[in-house]
Amino acid sequence: MPWSAERYWQKVWLITGMAIFTGVSALVFMTAFSPIEIYQLPDIIWRFLSGGKLTAPEKILIYMRMPTIAMAVLAGLGLSISGAVMQSITHNDLVSPFTLGISAAAAFGASACIIFGNGCLRTHGGLIAGAFFASCLCMALVYGLAAKTGTTASTLVLTGIAMNYLFSAMSATIQFFAQEYRLGEIIQWTFGSFSKANWTEAGISAGILFLGIAAYYILALPLDAMAVNDDETVISLGIDPARVRLLTGSVAVLLTATIISFTGVIGFVGLIAPHIARMLIGNEHRTFLPLTGLIGALLLLYSDMVGKYILYPVAIPVGIVISFLGVPLFVHLIIAMRKRGN
Repeated sequence: MPWSAERYWQKVWLITGMAIFTGVSALVFMTAFSPIEIYQLPDIIWRFLSGGKLTAPEKILIYMRMPTIAMAVLAGLGLSISGAVMQSITHNDLVSPFTLGISAAAAFGASACIIFGNGCLRTHGGLIAGAFFASCLCMALVYGLAAKTGTTASTLVLTGIAMNYLFSAMSATIQFFAQEYRLGEIIQWTFGSFSKANWTEAGISAGILFLGIAAYYILALPLDAMAVNDDETVISLGIDPARVRLLTGSVAVLLTATIISFTGVIGFVGLIAPHIARMLIGNEHRTFLPLTGLIGALLLLYSDMVGKYILYPVAIPVGIVISFLGVPLFVHLIIAMRKRGN
């Protein structure tokens, strides 16, 4: 489609509006069911940063609610952007980072720490380290095996599916022999939740996310070419598709591995958010990826809110809620695209 200044600014304003809406939603969720009002937040944050005294409700807001909201936003950004990139480089709208087995590998790593770990390995930090290491191992296996036959789109997808089944089987084997009290801990981790989020984890996730977005921005033009052309056409444009897949796929896996090692398994957002953004503004990655990230952040924010308050004081993990909310929405999108195609 030829470049249009009017269309470009429409995209910019849409992304800006989504960013503002996401920020306002985050502020509202921070103070929901709390004695603190939104207008008090600047003063509370200033006193926290300057070492001032905080009341008990203010400490809950600073040390519990705000890291949870921050992690929900960061997870939505990272998982949805990673899903969008994986769909572009594989020419497959049903691909997400979890298709490559990252989710199953993280679950296996955490399960192994819970069952076999002692001391620090069974702490929250130990589970994070185990999940992250297993995710990176899965990434190395996927790209190592794919490189043997050429890093093509179909090779990545098929190798990833194989790794997904492998790590799922390994996790199931561990769970089969696990003692009951440890089995419950494994299942709880695989639900996905922001309840244990803290500022350190949010800071690490934000740093990795910033580097990932910077890398994707640099590679936006090659991604545009790969999203709508086959490998032969892309090569004729002077782009090495195997190299782009290796770089962008590695960043997507690193983002996903970092986030789910902190939050547990959260699926579906990396699959559905890119479809919504693509319907709104097309597939030009410099505008498509930011909008995808914001939609993913909103999906997880609202899913976390629904999970916390629909059966208050019982909290439903966000990984369960996003599936309940996402499946009907995804089916509706499929039907809508089918009708538009006809």
